[in-house]
Amino acid sequence: MTDRQLADALAERVLGWRPAPDRYIKSGRSWITRSRFRPLTDIRDALRLADALTKDYSLLANPGGFTAEVRHSGRIGRATARNQARAVSLAVGKVIGIIPGGSECSPER
Repeated sequence: MTDRQLADALAERVLGWRPAPDRYIKSGRSWITRSRFRPLTDIRDALRLADALTKDYSLLANPGGFTAEVRHSGRIGRATARNQARAVSLAVGKVIGIIPGGSECSPER
């Protein structure tokens, strides 16, 4: 899965946004351009996802990067990455079942 496909899946499943060719259609017929929603690189967008899903999450700084843990509906998604936003987004993807696997994240792209 590419970063763009992951961002689309997260926007749709967590935020309820509908992907369109150059934007995401939000509820109430408002929209946001695709270039302004970057959950894998912008910590604000990653935390928007986590907050929309649950208030039960943590982010830990490690010497080699960051580890995020997201808890939702009795499941735990855990991911480690060099970038805070990527760690949080991957953990969200794991806890909702978009990203399969154990507690380690997929390689950075």
